[in-house]
Amino acid sequence: MVVAHPDDEILWLSGVVSSADRIIFCFGDQFERPKSSAARRRAVAALPLRGLVDLKLPESGAGFFVDRARAHSTPAGIEIADAAARARYENNYTALVEALRPALAGYSDVYTHNPWGEYGHAEHVQVYRAVTALQAELGYTVWFSNYVDGTSWPFARRVGAQPCWTRRRTVVPDQKTARTLMGVYRRHGAWTWTRFHRWPAQETLYAQPPAENSEPRYPMAGEWLLDVAGLRWWPPPWRAARRRLD
Repeated sequence: MVVAHPDDEILWLSGVVSSADRIIFCFGDQFERPKSSAARRRAVAALPLRGLVDLKLPESGAGFFVDRARAHSTPAGIEIADAAARARYENNYTALVEALRPALAGYSDVYTHNPWGEYGHAEHVQVYRAVTALQAELGYTVWFSNYVDGTSWPFARRVGAQPCWTRRRTVVPDQKTARTLMGVYRRHGAWTWTRFHRWPAQETLYAQPPAENSEPRYPMAGEWLLDVAGLRWWPPPWRAARRRLD
């Protein structure tokens, strides 16, 4: 499993977190946030996760310069408006690919963020791009889940219009493990999501094999996605947790 940040493993891939024999965190220190960075380091050190690999790449801060409603893909991930942030972001992509190459060698299945970065997070999209960039060389199948957000919906529609998956399967989130790890993050002040988050009854995982695979590929149009704004106990306004991509 490859995720951008600590806590992404239980937010977006909770159905497979317990079965993964290696979990890779890509980014460590948060951009210009030393206190939050220290809290994250303490939390990661306390996590009861087997096979944990922490690449500790510094965050680029590029997420502050993304128009998620009008976002477009780039080779390094997603379009970044600010030149300095874009340079840091593109440098991180190069470093990420080099760091992931030995870490993923020998694996047949790699679970990571979806192509639109769940709620359009720049570094989630970048991790997906880096993982898929190594597919031809290392030969693994990429798996991603079906989370989305209202703001990233237009981006998901554009990205999902291209045939990208060959088969799907449903998994049940491991809520016991997810809540245990959430407790570790919260105790150390490193939980980045709402404390009212609720895990869905099931997640859908999509397989994306290497390009040379001959299985037919399908677009995401017509698929049911999990709207993260609907996955919370509080506060209102509540909305349905499932939305069909058109």
